[in-house]
Amino acid sequence: MNPQHPDTPSKEDSSATQFDRSVSKVEVTGFEARHYDVLMNLITAGTYPRFIRRVVRDMDIHPDDDILILGSGTGRNACLMHRYLSAEGSILGLDIGDEMLAQAKNRCRKHENVAFEKCRIDEPLPYGEAFDKVFMAFVMHGFVQEDRERIIENAFRALRRGGEFLILDYAECEPTESSWAVRKVFQAECPLATDFVRRNFQEILKGQGFDRFNIHLYYFGHVRLLAAGKPEVVKQALSKNQVS
Repeated sequence: MNPQHPDTPSKEDSSATQFDRSVSKVEVTGFEARHYDVLMNLITAGTYPRFIRRVVRDMDIHPDDDILILGSGTGRNACLMHRYLSAEGSILGLDIGDEMLAQAKNRCRKHENVAFEKCRIDEPLPYGEAFDKVFMAFVMHGFVQEDRERIIENAFRALRRGGEFLILDYAECEPTESSWAVRKVFQAECPLATDFVRRNFQEILKGQGFDRFNIHLYYFGHVRLLAAGKPEVVKQALSKNQVS
């Protein structure tokens, strides 16, 4: 990464800033959608169920938390989170894929305080200080940077003061300098994944108003849960007529 500009791609991938939405793979459809959980288990050699349970435990969910999931997928994560909630807590999952939403609604149908809606998370969302936690798993890397920043803005607005934005995704690294196995993963991923790991998201989140950070690492440090806190006191930008 360029030490002078920690939130920009490295020189090895100067074309990253030219990506458009056509290279994104955030919407999962067809065979992959119908068998998503099985495929994730196979790709991770059967370790994914234990891994995601550990992630949810590391989220430090409180019984009365209201949680927003951006890219809720098949609902597996929502059901795991629900185990930590009382009747006072709630979960709302947003996803764009009809097949994913159908699985999620069926999987969580017994939980009255868990709901799912079809929605694009990279467009303005109608939530203002309504949630204690906003969570997304392996979704952020699939967006172009402009849309990632919109998602961060959505998360900030949706969170109550003192709430947390938790991003589970690939950890920051330089793929070309990583092991053979890691290079293969990024060769198979969409090009945006390489752009994602070359950016300093802690600095990007700080620039969007977050001020408390906590990191959990998994899979030998290649996967990261980055928790960013919304301040208890949010600074308001001065309007033009307030500037002397």
